[in-house]
Formats: sequence, structure tokens, C-alpha cells
Amino acid sequence: MKIYNYPEKQDWPAIIGRQKAGPSGQVKDTVSRILSDIRTGGDIKVLEYVKALDGFDTDMPGLKVSAAEIAGAAECLTAEFRGAVKVAAGNIRKFHEAQKSGDISVETMPGVTCRQKNIPIGNVGLYIPGGTAPLFSTVLMLAIPASIAGCGRIVLCTPAGPQGKISPAILYAAGICGIKEIYKIGGAVAIAALAYGTETIPKVDKIFGPGNSYVTEAKQQVSQECAIDMPAGPSEVMIIADRSAVPSFVASDFLSQLEHGKDSQAILLSTSAGLVEAVDKEINIQKRKLSRESIVDVSMTRSAAVLFRTEEEMVEFSNFYAPEHLIIATENYGRTVEGIKNAGSVFLGNYSTESAGDYASGTNHTLPTGGWAVSCSGVNLSAFMKKMTIQEITREGLETLGPVIETMAMAEGLDAHAGAVSIRLK
Repeated sequence: MKIYNYPEKQDWPAIIGRQKAGPSGQVKDTVSRILSDIRTGGDIKVLEYVKALDGFDTDMPGLKVSAAEIAGAAECLTAEFRGAVKVAAGNIRKFHEAQKSGDISVETMPGVTCRQKNIPIGNVGLYIPGGTAPLFSTVLMLAIPASIAGCGRIVLCTPAGPQGKISPAILYAAGICGIKEIYKIGGAVAIAALAYGTETIPKVDKIFGPGNSYVTEAKQQVSQECAIDMPAGPSEVMIIADRSAVPSFVASDFLSQLEHGKDSQAILLSTSAGLVEAVDKEINIQKRKLSRESIVDVSMTRSAAVLFRTEEEMVEFSNFYAPEHLIIATENYGRTVEGIKNAGSVFLGNYSTESAGDYASGTNHTLPTGGWAVSCSGVNLSAFMKKMTIQEITREGLETLGPVIETMAMAEGLDAHAGAVSIRLK
């Protein structure tokens, strides 16, 4: 593991080394072609791409998962697994239910009433990766808040592979969340179908969910016409730890993030050289036992430990980095977290592993990466809602407010705006 000793601020960007170049020209061009083809070709092009990319040859009815397939998924799974998913779903539901907020109504001045109303997004699309790691947990993270919000239509897309089979875990999670409309479509093809619609698949208003570079690029390209949850990028974790931290715990969190993919990143910040040395040794011991060791070996090259003299410096570096996940394993973590302003999700103390947030504590694991935590929140109940303002002005209210409006409109040279008030006052 690379170790940086007491770096100056001007060296911080080089330590982070985030890849900001974006996808290759080949990815951009391929995605652009797929989006264009499906936008104009509809169902026929969807079927062509599913056959070419996934090796799954079917008709459009065959792309839609049947109710029997959803119901039968449970039979392929152990009782222990089903029980674990239900516990996680209960915690996620409880936390997101608590995020409900009521409508507001304020009389800003006599005769002038302003309201704000919460309205669920009508149609949402959930994209769930289904490759080497079928992310059934993401189904829970997206479908549960969507259902709590009251979204009218929730459609899920996930790749099925050559045999046309979706992971039973994904189908089971979708089933207990009440998702009935599921399509066996993956990658940029799924994003195009959701964003533009086809003869069979009606378009959605907003797309949620992670994916590879093709999915991410497709979401960015369709975002001119269809809302998306947030910019996505490689997974990352930052750990702030002092000598009170447990080295084996820190190492395990390091590795749990790095196994996501070869472009993942983990950064340890510490005031203890002894802790850094111990964590480095633990990483080398633990990673040999991992099934995805080869992936970790690559992502480790993008990761590092950084030594600082004070806790304040660590907090400042963390806010500069704005991590997707931030673990604070310090003796006074309650004090440390008070200085944190930029992070997707924070985990406090030696026992708050990042894995808890990924699966079952109740918080959402769909979080901003690549420094976007500076300005973006993770997915929450509000992401599935929109807020509409309503105003009602009585005759008496306009008599008071009207002259203010007229003065401001004329100052901007917009006399028609002023006239819309004047004609009423007369």
C-alpha cells in the first residue's frame, strides 16, 4: 500500500488521483449508436441488441418476467437468505418511512397564501446490474423508497444472460417489494428503452441505479430528456482512524470496498504510523482469502494511506475528497463527525462497518461518487418525489402586493408583467 507522510495541501490532488477523464470515445460512440437505434427502432432494435449482446434470442413477451417467475424465485433460495432479505427490507423501509414530510402552507402577508405540495414521480425505472455480482440489495434500496413515495409505475430492468434467466435473488427482492413489471434487458439498451420507451415498454420519468461504464454513459446521454438519480462512478471509501482503531477491522473495510471493481478506491487517513503499518499487514493477510483477490490487487494500486499530524487535518482532507463512504474510527468520533461536510454516508466507531450500509442497517447505498458528495445527496425518499408550489392571492392581497410587483417589473423593463397587475387593480 502506498503511504504518504504529512503531505502539503498542494499535493492532495495527486494523492487522490481520481479518474476524471470520463469514458473512452469508443464507449461514448457505442452508447450513442445504441440510444439512437432504440429511439427510432423500438422493440425490434431492443430484441436485436439483446440477442447480440446477451445471446438471448426471444420475442418481446419473452423479455417480460412473468408473475410465475417472480413467485417461483423463492423456491431457489434458502430460508436463511429469505429471512436476511426481509430483515434488511424492514430496516430500509423503517428508515425511509421516517423521511416523509408534510405539505406546507404559509400566509406570507394578508391575502397572499403560498403552499408546497409533495407529489410522487409518476413513472420510475430501476436499473439493477446482474453480472458477476447480481445486486439484489440495490432492488431493496430503490424499490422500497419508490413504493413509499407512491410512484404510480415502477419498472425494473436487469440483464438475463444467454439462458434468459434472471438471478432468483433479484426476482425475490423485487417480489417482496411489490415490483411486477420486470424486463430482461441490460446495459445501455435498458437505459434507452426506459428513457425513450418502445411499443411495449412505456417511457419513464426518472431512471435510478448503478451500472458499468456503458450504463453510466447512457444515463448521462439520456439525461437531457429523462431525469437520472445522480452522476455515477467507481466505488470508494475513506477511513479516518487514530490509534484507537482496530487494524483488522480497518483492513476488512478497505478490502470490502476494493472488491467492487478494479477502479474502486480506498484511502486511509491516520495520525498513527503504527496503525497504518498494522493495517497494511492485515490487508496482505486478509486479501489472500478473498475470491476476488485479483480484482483487489488492481484496485489497491489506486489506494493509499496518508499520515497527518492532527485530526483537524484529516477532516479537512476528507471534506476535500468528499467520499462516497466515510468511516470514522477515532476515539472521539462524535466530535470528529461534527467537522464533516462532504460525504455520501458516514459510519461511526469500530463496529459500524460500511457493509452494514450496503445491505441492512436501513440507510440507502445509492450514493454520490467521484467527489459529487460536495453538492449531491444519496438516494432518499425525496429523490422519488417532486415539490410543487401553489399560490392564492385574494383581491385584498393583490391591492397590497400589486404595487411591489409593478415596481419590480418596470425596473426590469418587463411592462407586460406590470400590466398583468395593473389591469386587475383597475
